[in-house]
Amino acid sequence: MKRFVLIVMVLLSACNGKQQDYRKAEDALDAGREYINACLLGDFLKASFYSVVNDKNTELLKELEKSYRLKDKEGRQQFRTASINISEVKDLNDSITEIHYSNSFDKQPHTLQVLKQNNNWLVDLSKN
Repeated sequence: MKRFVLIVMVLLSACNGKQQDYRKAEDALDAGREYINACLLGDFLKASFYSVVNDKNTELLKELEKSYRLKDKEGRQQFRTASINISEVKDLNDSITEIHYSNSFDKQPHTLQVLKQNNNWLVDLSKN
């Protein structure tokens, strides 16, 4: 039992340590870019770090991850190697920015809304 508890504690500290290694976004563009890149790489833990924490965002991020995981190995690899193409950044006010982008693989236009909350820039999927 002691071994089990020790193993669980080591695993939990390893998981917590990884998220702590993410750096805080300096601005809206930085948060959006980090979020998009994490999604393309399939790192949804990192993507959640750059997301507003609420039920709707959590659910939408889970759907994105599920869709990503359903792709075959080649499809995931194409997303991992895709580049981000930002077409427009609109500051709607001091604390809300819209980022219009696509990636070099699927070339589909996407829009993200990034909010400043508690002095942190975070992606809010529920606003799209």
